[in-house]
Parts: sequence; structure tokens; C-alpha cells
Amino acid sequence: QQQQQQLLQQQQQQLHSASSSSVARVLSQMAAQSAPGVGINRAPLRWAAGAASTAALRGVSGARAYAAAGGGANAPTPNAQMGDDFLSGTSAAYLESIEDRFRADPGSVPPSWASFLRQLDGGMSGTELSEMYAAAKSGNAPVAVQGAVGARDNFMSKVGTSPSIQESMRLLLMVRAYQVNGHSMANLDPLKFEPRPPAVDLDPALYGFTEVDLDREFFLGTWKMKGFMAEENPVQTLRQILTRLKETYCGTIGYEYMHIGDRDMCNWLRERIETPKKETYSPARKKVLLDRLAWSEMFETFLSNKYTAAKRFGLEGCETLIPGFKEAIDKAAELGVESITIGMPHRGRLNVLANVVRKPLQQIFNEFKGGPKPSGELSAGGSSYTGSGDVKYHLGTSYDRPTLRGGRIHLSLVANPSHLEAVNTVVIGKTRAKQFYLNDQERRKHMSVLLHGDGAFSGQGIVYETLDMSQLPEYTIGGTLHIVVNNQVAFTTDPKYSRSSPYCTDVAKGINIPVFHVNGDDVEAVAQVFELAVEWRQHWKTDVVVDIVCYRKYGHNEIDEPMFTQPMMYKVIKQHRSSHQQYADKLVTEGTITPDELNSVHAGITATLEKEYEDSKHYIPKPRDWLPPPWGGV
Repeated sequence: QQQQQQLLQQQQQQLHSASSSSVARVLSQMAAQSAPGVGINRAPLRWAAGAASTAALRGVSGARAYAAAGGGANAPTPNAQMGDDFLSGTSAAYLESIEDRFRADPGSVPPSWASFLRQLDGGMSGTELSEMYAAAKSGNAPVAVQGAVGARDNFMSKVGTSPSIQESMRLLLMVRAYQVNGHSMANLDPLKFEPRPPAVDLDPALYGFTEVDLDREFFLGTWKMKGFMAEENPVQTLRQILTRLKETYCGTIGYEYMHIGDRDMCNWLRERIETPKKETYSPARKKVLLDRLAWSEMFETFLSNKYTAAKRFGLEGCETLIPGFKEAIDKAAELGVESITIGMPHRGRLNVLANVVRKPLQQIFNEFKGGPKPSGELSAGGSSYTGSGDVKYHLGTSYDRPTLRGGRIHLSLVANPSHLEAVNTVVIGKTRAKQFYLNDQERRKHMSVLLHGDGAFSGQGIVYETLDMSQLPEYTIGGTLHIVVNNQVAFTTDPKYSRSSPYCTDVAKGINIPVFHVNGDDVEAVAQVFELAVEWRQHWKTDVVVDIVCYRKYGHNEIDEPMFTQPMMYKVIKQHRSSHQQYADKLVTEGTITPDELNSVHAGITATLEKEYEDSKHYIPKPRDWLPPPWGGV
């Protein structure tokens, strides 16, 4: 025992001479708490759960050389408790190096060390660590003697009432409030027609924080969490934390995923959306988005100018659907998808046919003007013209489309009747058949996309029936991407008179799938959620919903007068600048594109549209334009 005490004194001297760091000081304090006659590897010197995180405990190999029970030097030591000494001059130097790395960059050390060092920074001394461990070991810890009021009060006086612990708890509750309800304060309505009431549970004052606390530093780390509450996150000020919370959950994207009961699914999303900094697109990607957005708007404008009296169910007010949809296709091809089967209603179908599925423009223009029928279909003495009915926005087509990232993917837009959602099960069935006959057992190569109107999504029963069957073994196709073109008035009805739920997409939350609401005027946000939705589908093999909150520039069709049913809304719409105009101005202002480059983009699109329009005057339809192609090999 005398030799052991001498060894203890030598090691303490080495430790003090090796470093004056906080780690060395704490370990020295822990050593000083050791009882006389017990070696340096006595149990109280190990890091207890009350002193550091569980992860920190697993990172330390110290163990007792002598059994504490009985205090005998000759008592046998269990194998599980055997280990090397950790409190020595060499170890102290190593611990000091870890602390130095932590001070320079908290992310450069293992999470367990980072967690331990943060707790030391919070004011926990080595003496307190050792006392807490000794109390737990002897059974005298406050938790073990809950009936002892004095012990409990003593524990609460030391720990339970610690301002830092209480504040951390309140801060975690506030972060969770943003995760659950941040979407209620998100900037989703392009028109800002009905301002949302403030959400009380997102107010920092509710959690005891004031202006004085904004520049104080806090640590948010929580065990087995991702995103803002991950253990490896650096210490941040409350101002920084609030800024990122608002940017993430109260910007132009509203995330709903906390209703999902699977922790891994929620963590997967947190890891992608709760990033340290707000993600932005490169100048090259912004130019691509601008080009796609310009095609989307200018196609509708061209049709409006050429066919002023025709119904076309245009996409004006939700032009960002096209660049977002194309981003989704590019991402799907990158993740291994070989074909996408699409179902959609009237609105925006011509734009999707032209700019996404790549149906020839001259063919679309020919259908507007009532061109000649396909050869072989002319009856004796009958008319040779198809007329200008509503057939054009019910038709589908197929096309092998090259992607932006160098791949190729087959797109098939299914024709549909006037019953807007009847096509849903047809699309699901066709996708399932492809997966079956082409041996896509993992359901990664063939997927479906369904577009909906806001009124139809919440109001037509076939939508919920399709969702409810989506995860049945004999029905599933590994997830569908649902896109809601939410013009906020359905046919001609304000939401408060058409449904009982806050969102038209709330029906989807019944099957534990995420819903991403996005402001239809923010093309970058639209592109971001489309890519995220495809990643979700490919990873988790379940449905996912993208709700594009937008508006309808004209009435139900271009001939209707919307001022009769929504006069206040359409006064705002008449003054509202399109998403293309807003984004073009933004890129010019920030220097991503020059005015001359912008004019060149517009001139090129106009020239292409005019050429295709002239060619359509001589276009003769072929039977395959009207009839679906055979399923080769299926």
C-alpha cells in the first residue's frame, strides 16, 4: 500500500508538470479524491455516466487493479475490470493534445471527447465527477435514495437547478417546436394574401430567453440525433441557433415530418435539411434553373398570344413546376431510375408535355389549330380536320429523355379522362407491371409521379385510397412522388369552405410520409425539395408529397372570369410579378447573369417557338400521336 501511495504521488506530480489544461486539472482532482491505500486505477477515477456522456465512458479503458470491496490488496480482480493505467504523464500529454484539437476545431475530435470537454466547460470539476461516481457506486446517490429528501435536495441544489442544464432543456424544447410547427410560420404564400397568426410556441420568450441571451453560447448536442441536435455540433450563440432554425423551418419551405414515428427516417431528413449553413446553388445551376423557368413561362405566353380564345388550362402562377420537375428527373436518373410513369390533370399538361416529356412543339400547335387527321382515318366525303376541342390536354406521350447529368430516362405521360384523379391507379398499375416484367425486385428502376390539384387531393376519395394501399405487399411500387399544384382556391372555393384541415395534403400524414410545402415563387426552393423528395423515395421506398403553394393567374380556364368568385385575390394577382421575372431580376442584381445574356436567352426561346409554330402548319399527324405505343418486351 505504501508503494502504491508513492506511485500515486509520482503520477500526480507528472500530471501537474505535464500540463495545466482543464483536462489535466480535472483528472488531478479526481485522483486527489481517491482513498488512501488504493491504487491509481481505483474505480472512482473512471469517468462516470453522471460526469460525461455514455459515449465518453466507452472511450476510456481505465479499470481497477484492486477490488474496492474489502480493500484487500490480495483480492482477486475480475477480468472485465482489468485495464491499463490512464492517469500518467504520457496519458496526460495525450489528453492535453485532444483538448488543444478540440479548442481549435470541435469537429476534429471524436464525439465522445467533444461531449466530455463541453461538460467540463460547463463548470463540472474533477472533484464533483469523482463524488458523483462514488455516491452512485455506494448506493447513496440521490437517484438511488429517492426517499431521502435531504439527499434529493442536495442533488437538485448541485445539478437540478443548474442554470445551464435548465436552459439546455428549454433550448431543446424550442428546437423541437420549430421541427414540429415551424411550417406554420413559413413564407409559403406567394401572394401573402392572408398573413398567418404568430405561433406562440416558436417565441423564445416562452422558453425563458430574452434579448440578453442572444449572444450567449449554448450546446445542443443530444445522443443519437442528427442535424441541429447532433453531438458533434460546435457551441453556438442563441442568435446563431435561432437564425438557422428560422432559415430552415420558417423560410420558403415548410417541412412536415415529425408525425413520422420512425426515428431513423426523421434523422435522415434532419441530416439533410438541418445543415450548418443554408445551402445555395452555384451560378451554373442558377442559369440552368433560369433557362428552364423561362421556357415554362414563355411557352404559356406564346400559346396565349397565338390562341387567345382557346382553353388550354395553362400553368401561369406555378411556372416553377417545370424546373422543379426536371430537377427531380435528373436526380432520379442519377439514383438509378430508368423509367418514370406520370399521371396528371389538365392544368399544366401542355407545358409538361412540351418542356418535360418533350412532345414535339409543332404537334402541340397542330392540335390547337385543328390540323388534318392522320392518314388512313379519312372517311369518304368526311371532314379532314380534327377540330379544336379539349382533346389536346387529355393526351399523353412517351419519350426517352437525356438528363442534365449525362444519363437517359424513359418518360411516359398517361392520357387521362376528365375525372382528374382516375388516372392514379392506372399509373400505379402500369409501374407495378413494369417492375414485375422487368424483374425490378428492389423497385429502384421504375417509379411513378402523380400530379394533383389542391381541391382534388383533399376532396377525391381515390387519392386516399391510393395512398392507403401504397404500402401493401401486393400493391406497393416502392413509393410515388406526389406533386400538388396548390392554387389555393381549388375550382373556385376558398380553403376554409372546402376542407377541415389546415393543408390540402394533411390526408397524406395518415400513412407516415413526409410533406414538403414550398413557395411557388422560389424556384431554387422548389428544385431543392424535388431533389430531396426523390432521394427519400429511392432510400425509404415510400410515398412523398411536394405541395407547391402557388396561384392561378386566370380562371378555371382562360375563358372564365375569376373576379366573380375571388375578387380580392385577383386584385392581388393582377399586380403580382411572375416567378420568372423575379428570378431573372435577382440573378441580374447579384451578377450571375448580365442583361444581355438574359435577352439572349429570351430571344433564343422565342425564335424556337416561332419556328415550330410555322412548321406546325404543314405537320401531318401520325397514328402513333393518338394511340399508345405497344409495350415492347413487356
